[in-house]
Amino acid sequence: MNSTMPGLVNYGAAPGSVELREVPTPAIGDKDILLKVEAVSICGSDLHQWLGGMSWKVNYPCILGHEFGGTIVQAGREVKRFKEGGRVVSETAAVIDEYSPYTRKGLYNLDPNRLGFGYGVDGAMTQYVKVPERCLHSIPDDLPFEKAALTEPCSVAYNAVCVNGRIRPGDHVLVIGPGPIGLLCALMAKLSGAGHLIVSGLPADAQRLAVARQLGANATLEGNVLDYIKDLGDGFGVDVVIDATGVSASFQLAMQAVRPAGQIVKVGWGPQPLGFSIDPLVQKAVTLQGSFSHNWPIWERVIGMIASGQVNLEPVMNRVAPLEDWEECFTRMHEGNYVKAILKPNG
Repeated sequence: MNSTMPGLVNYGAAPGSVELREVPTPAIGDKDILLKVEAVSICGSDLHQWLGGMSWKVNYPCILGHEFGGTIVQAGREVKRFKEGGRVVSETAAVIDEYSPYTRKGLYNLDPNRLGFGYGVDGAMTQYVKVPERCLHSIPDDLPFEKAALTEPCSVAYNAVCVNGRIRPGDHVLVIGPGPIGLLCALMAKLSGAGHLIVSGLPADAQRLAVARQLGANATLEGNVLDYIKDLGDGFGVDVVIDATGVSASFQLAMQAVRPAGQIVKVGWGPQPLGFSIDPLVQKAVTLQGSFSHNWPIWERVIGMIASGQVNLEPVMNRVAPLEDWEECFTRMHEGNYVKAILKPNG
């Protein structure tokens, strides 16, 4: 193993501050694993950091990448559950406070001191990454790493729709934003029994809306959402809206589209101020539910769903590429041509 390796580094806040650099191969501690990265998926947050449009603090310089799986090549002296050669995927909570009341409840994803791979500590868009043992989950031998790397975004969607959401069979559901998380939320909504599933986007989202139909959407819209909903069922609105956009203004559409006593699940990030009244939440007695990240039991459930084929990832996997092709993959995802591109840093 070489002392240095290529890594995709986000080195500053200005747009475009990402490049391949030679970085040190990490040394591990007693409770850590050194993971050979077999596949790392590109997330929308990686694009935000590349474009300089994120709303979270980044510890520059930082290697990108938090959706990944790999093979264990070295285990620390106190590692108990994993051995060299093991096939694993990793959660994103690289640093947590083990004494936090949230950690003690299993909600370490909500620990205010949490730091994640790819922005808080070095991530996996490189050949080897240091991971705490507690972050790892074993995966079946027949599950390809390219699919396994999508466990993380699937877990985000599962948490939003199946844990924090309250979809019942037959419910009308609107997903706003056909990005990767929005599409996976649509998939989870269909699995949860959504009776009429609508995915809305912009004209530029035509390719991703076509993927939404492959995943089970009954309707895909590039506008006129409220007109469509007026003719749906009793016309009072949809039971659940999932806002998966990074644009705060989409929340206004969510409030208009949801029926009285319905629910809005907000999973998309957006730093813009609202600029409009949220009185409809009061008038309609709507439940507004935020959803962030995931925890251990969600990962175990989602790994099983991917391995069994219950979660069909084929429609969202558009490109598997070597690390040096990162810029083309980032660009095509930003332009909406790819839903998900997966990088293979070790070939």
